[in-house]
Amino acid sequence: QVQLVESGGGLVQAGGSLRLSCAASGRTFRSYVIGWFRQAPEKERKFVAAIQWSRGNTYYTDSVKGRFTISRDNAKNTVYLQMNSLKPEDTAVYYCAATSTIVIDTSSREYDYWGQGTQVTVSS
Repeated sequence: QVQLVESGGGLVQAGGSLRLSCAASGRTFRSYVIGWFRQAPEKERKFVAAIQWSRGNTYYTDSVKGRFTISRDNAKNTVYLQMNSLKPEDTAVYYCAATSTIVIDTSSREYDYWGQGTQVTVSS
C-alpha cells in the first residue's frame, strides 16, 4: 500500500511560481514511479511529469518542459513539482499518483494509488 498527500496549490498570477508537494508513505513506495497529473474542469486527466524514485529519472509532457521540475527528497519521503512561468492554461486540479511499473508511464490507467488533489489557479 502507498498513501499520497498533496499540498501547495493556490492562486497565482501568470508568470508566477508554485511548488507542489506529494508526501508518500507505505512499505515499498521507493520502488515506485511517482507521477503528477492534472485535470481541468470538464476535461480528462492528463499526465504532467513523473520520476522514478529509485533512479531519479524524470519525464515531462511537452507543454511543461523548461517550466516545471519534478524532484524527490528521500529524507522527507516527498516528491515536489516546482512550477515556474505559470500560464492560465496550467489551471487545474493537480494529483500525484504512484505506480509499480518499472518504466515511467504517462497513462493514468497504470497508476494504482492517488492523492486527493490540490487546486492550482493561474490568473491572467
